[in-house]
Amino acid sequence: MYTTLISASDLALHTERSNWVVLDCRHDLMDTNAGQAAYDLGHIPGAQFVNLDQRLSAAKIGPDGVFRGRHPLPEKGDFIASLRNLGVNDDSQVVVYDAHGGMFAARLWWMLRWVGHATVAVLDGGLPAWQAAELPLTTVVPALGSGNLSNRPALVGSVEVSQVLANISKPTRTVVDARAADRFRGENETMDPVGGHIPGAKNRFFKDNLQADGRFKPAAQLREEWMTVVSDASQAIMQCGSGVTACHNLLALEVAGMHGAALYPGSWSEWCADASRPVER
Repeated sequence: MYTTLISASDLALHTERSNWVVLDCRHDLMDTNAGQAAYDLGHIPGAQFVNLDQRLSAAKIGPDGVFRGRHPLPEKGDFIASLRNLGVNDDSQVVVYDAHGGMFAARLWWMLRWVGHATVAVLDGGLPAWQAAELPLTTVVPALGSGNLSNRPALVGSVEVSQVLANISKPTRTVVDARAADRFRGENETMDPVGGHIPGAKNRFFKDNLQADGRFKPAAQLREEWMTVVSDASQAIMQCGSGVTACHNLLALEVAGMHGAALYPGSWSEWCADASRPVER
């Protein structure tokens, strides 16, 4: 059972097993068609494509007319139905990958845990690691039947914007921002209309979880580094620009054996949409 990371060599041994589901999460925030195009050119045998905007996010404007961020979570029922359409069963070992060090795959990893599915892992090093091992690609799109995935108790936690706001005046939890340091400081902001960060937040760029080859750092090293950021993961909130790369930090914490951190799905994009919320630079 794989619940955090899986190597390319281990995945290669299981791609033809009927209870394994492989999902391709490649994406480009500036070109939302790039992931599908890359998948069409070649993907891991048996893999199906999952679009971040279509399957892993809901409408940016909620039923109340309020902006909820660039990638708000879908309704759980809708997400489970989508996973069933991908052939995910309660006993499926799911493997998710991208070509970006896990920055998008980690979102799907977290969301599967959000609906109670523990047996999901990110391909360590992603597609580049698969190709470096000289493993095959295909353009064949698999035809799979419907799955029977159930909605089980969540294995992860999340918080709403009101909880993050309340934490500023009575700080009991550590907020950690996964964006690059310049965006955290309010510089070079290209994705959101306001630069800066949530007051009191700390910064841990998600790419700092990776080695030079794009694979995650060893668990002991991740733990040593993360202990300088959060002493108690169960009292931490992970956020980023839109709730995507924050999941990379959540995965790194899990690999490090530091459990219990929560996701703020709306993240900076939701936070900065309301001018009444404080901003720090």
